[in-house]
Amino acid sequence: MASEQQLSAIKGAKVLMVGAGGIGCELLKTLALSGFKDIHIIDMDTIEVSNLNRQFLFRQSHVGQSKAKVARDAVLKFRPHISITPYHANVKDPDFNVDFFKQFNVILNGLDNLDARRHVNRLCLAAGVPLVESGTTGFLGQVTVHVKGKTECYECQPKPAPKTYPVCTITSTPSKFVHCIVWAKDLLFAKLFGDKSQENDLNVRSTDASSSSQQIEDVFERKMEEDIDQYGRRIYDHVFGYNIDLALSNEETWKHRNRPRPIYIKDVINTEFIRQNGNLDYNSVAGDLSSVSAMASLGMKNPQDLWSLKENSQVFLEALKLFFSKREKEIGNLIFDKDDQLAVEFVTAAANIRASSFGIPLHSLFEAKGIAGNIVHAVATTNAIIAGLIVIEAIKVLQNDIKNYRMTYCLEHPSRKMILMPVEPFEPNKECYVCSETPLTLEINTHRSKLRDVVEKIVKAKLGMNLPLLMHGSALLYEVGDDLDEDEVANYAANLEKVLSELPSPVTGGTILTVEDLQQELKCSININHREDFDEEKEPDAMILSGWSQAPAPEKNDNGASTSGVTEATTSLNTEEDDDELQIIPAQTGKKRKLSDISSAHISDSSCVTNDTKIKRKADEIDSNNDLVMLDDVDSSNNKKKREGQ
Repeated sequence: MASEQQLSAIKGAKVLMVGAGGIGCELLKTLALSGFKDIHIIDMDTIEVSNLNRQFLFRQSHVGQSKAKVARDAVLKFRPHISITPYHANVKDPDFNVDFFKQFNVILNGLDNLDARRHVNRLCLAAGVPLVESGTTGFLGQVTVHVKGKTECYECQPKPAPKTYPVCTITSTPSKFVHCIVWAKDLLFAKLFGDKSQENDLNVRSTDASSSSQQIEDVFERKMEEDIDQYGRRIYDHVFGYNIDLALSNEETWKHRNRPRPIYIKDVINTEFIRQNGNLDYNSVAGDLSSVSAMASLGMKNPQDLWSLKENSQVFLEALKLFFSKREKEIGNLIFDKDDQLAVEFVTAAANIRASSFGIPLHSLFEAKGIAGNIVHAVATTNAIIAGLIVIEAIKVLQNDIKNYRMTYCLEHPSRKMILMPVEPFEPNKECYVCSETPLTLEINTHRSKLRDVVEKIVKAKLGMNLPLLMHGSALLYEVGDDLDEDEVANYAANLEKVLSELPSPVTGGTILTVEDLQQELKCSININHREDFDEEKEPDAMILSGWSQAPAPEKNDNGASTSGVTEATTSLNTEEDDDELQIIPAQTGKKRKLSDISSAHISDSSCVTNDTKIKRKADEIDSNNDLVMLDDVDSSNNKKKREGQ
């Protein structure tokens, strides 16, 4: 039972929830049942069929509707006298600025991507409003409290970098199925159905001087007199046959590697089938583009079946045909979406054909979708536990009960007979560029790199700024905003294409850049160090940012398995004990820990330190925007256009 003091704090509180998905649905329900009277929700997503197994405020009839609005309506049915204000919008919209955040007593995050969570963290710091963060992946979960000046901010601890692969590995020497998925999704799918103006490494061949010529680029353009079947066969032969033959011409590459096998359509499917396949009746999917399916057209039903090379080839041709016959208006603007059945079918088939060529084991559509969509299947019970912990911490925040704040981690396996591990929040990191304004250092070749490289790869991608402003001394090098006149826009656009040392105010070694995001009210300094050469394999961006730290490389756990990636994402945080007796303990009984404790050489319980450090490391993995693991209401990445901001 809540005390009178707690009830008073709850009833008088005005809270903002960001995210109405897996955690958000449970959180809204729990807030309402706990007595909160004034709740605001921001979520830009609409309800999808795949949400219904764990987001219990939604029903089949709600598919396509706003999550925030439907969640509000569902809760008001059993708590009609409270106020719930929904916003079907992106939390990064300018309407949700610092002044908007200042009206709330606490912010509760249930987001699904790193970019939006960093944005909310910065607005909370600027507004001086406490933030309760959360995330789940499978059986793992976490809740953390962030109060300006008292605890670390969300960005004080490094987050694991998304898994990346060298272009040459993806385009020429894949050795894992995930390499084939990346090739099919980010190169081939984008080349055929995405923005034609975007650069694409699909045809980059070090052995072929003409690989970037207009002749090669024209291969992917459908000719005027060409029917869909002819186009599909030509694309198939080019990417799975000709390109492989071309790669084989470089004998040096295959001295210590298994040689791939070129695959041409005539060797897999006879001409009669192709002709018949082009005459299938598509009336069953007419009028509903979301239901267009190559599997349905081919009479294939089970997504967990392992398709043969012939079946993958059939799906590839059929999916390509359906895109051009049923979704032609979308071609040129498509981005891979794990909820787009036809896109998943195409990517699965393409990845499997490529895998077959390189001797890599094939995968089912179900497995391929999990890799391509970065999916770790969600557990509704974990969401419910985390939602309850969020409310507990929110109540402490409302009472200013700082000494009892806890970061709590939900474990898959018991650690010291506990599945909920509470830890005292860490102190602010003095080297955090977000809440401590520590200068950053950028190593870059100022005579080769352009301002666009700094803006896109550093300021936006790594520092997470949405509306950046860059200055060198008093000279404004770049700015975005609706209030700029045409001359300013043209001037800044021109600057983007200039080499750093040739800017109107040259940026060279020793220069200090000031970078600011007015929306986030965040400013930081970047010290520029000129560096002539970079390792193309290890440093593909040809620039290194220091001070903005990424998580250390994944370590091996006690049983030798990696602690990152899909299959290991739900491994135990501590394998020292194996006890079937479970115990959930109250948060306040947890071992109190501070950052200073970790580095202390005089810690009586060293095993506890080791275990808590493991927990913190694992929590950061839960927190990440890892390219192979999409978390329920944490980092997805993403690739979905509608999720870019939230």
